[in-house]
Amino acid sequence: MPWDTEDYPSSLKNLDEVVRKKAIDIANAMLDEGYEEGRAIPIAIEQAKEWRNNAGEKELREVKEMSDQALKSRDADQDDRDARPELMEKGEHVLPHENGWAVKAEDAEKPSNVFERKQEAVHRAEEIAENKETQVIIHKKDGSIQDKYSI
Repeated sequence: MPWDTEDYPSSLKNLDEVVRKKAIDIANAMLDEGYEEGRAIPIAIEQAKEWRNNAGEKELREVKEMSDQALKSRDADQDDRDARPELMEKGEHVLPHENGWAVKAEDAEKPSNVFERKQEAVHRAEEIAENKETQVIIHKKDGSIQDKYSI
């Protein structure tokens, strides 16, 4: 069951509100990708703190205003979808998307994240690939591969 601002691991309680929300969001995404709780929580905390140090005012405001429903369900179908542990060994693709740029594990049905800017998507794909110890595959606007590298 996904976490929200009312129900989250006690290890997140001493984080400030924005970092805690971001950590919850990251941890929920990792659980969706098949990570175990014990591994997802410390990674999410570390990534949320790093994100906070690099986030702009707009990003901070977006996370601060994020609802519990948004934390629990990043896609409309997210709750209906089972985590797919077999995707843990697959590379992370950065692909053009109708709303900007998508981060999607190879063979995944839907993207894990969608960003307005390509660089944001690349950064998230690198975080996921580093945690999964896989590679990042970056595509051009036309869908062809621009770059491919291991993290």
